[in-house]
Amino acid sequence: MTRKTVPADVAAIRAAINEFLNTKDKEGRIVGNSKCGVYAFFDYDAEPIYVGQTIEKLRVRIRRHLTNHRTDAVAMNVLDPFEVAEIEMWPYFDLNKQDEKAILGAAESTVYQRVLAASSFKAVLNEKDIPKVKTVKLPTSVRARIIPDEIYEARSHADVRIARRASTIASLARVISERQVSAGLRRTLLIQARRLERLAELRAEEMAGTDEDSD
Repeated sequence: MTRKTVPADVAAIRAAINEFLNTKDKEGRIVGNSKCGVYAFFDYDAEPIYVGQTIEKLRVRIRRHLTNHRTDAVAMNVLDPFEVAEIEMWPYFDLNKQDEKAILGAAESTVYQRVLAASSFKAVLNEKDIPKVKTVKLPTSVRARIIPDEIYEARSHADVRIARRASTIASLARVISERQVSAGLRRTLLIQARRLERLAELRAEEMAGTDEDSD
């Protein structure tokens, strides 16, 4: 029996993610192999959608979000991996164990404040609040698009993204209706609804005066 493989577009995206995680810094270190760090995901409009920190390798945590292994954010329909077009990583290679919590907390807060300032919604999809602390100097980051050129046009099409986002919102709303959830998760639903409204509005404006159903 022939072993089933993943679809070609999924394989291509996974390869692009691995290539990104293998990026080397100026000292020749593989960034994805840093033992801890902070990361941010961005959508096809370069809007920040999720910020996180990890005390395991950046490679492990990012792959868990986006490839084989589900995380709470994905399982709860907070984060849709399909929406992630770009990733940025801030690696920490040499933190002492006793300093990890404080340094990563400050770094995550700094990244969070930075991406909120850049967001047109002034929000990301994180369910939990990231405590605001004094900003710190961050290590040099790496950022890249993880969607190959041959897939990008189809995946970034507004109609595809609207359908996907609407489905994610429906799934998230169902989770909320069936469980006792946090106020943060309800806030995430509201942000997703606003993101959907914006995308649908822009698409409607783009298509104004056309008749897509005409022969």
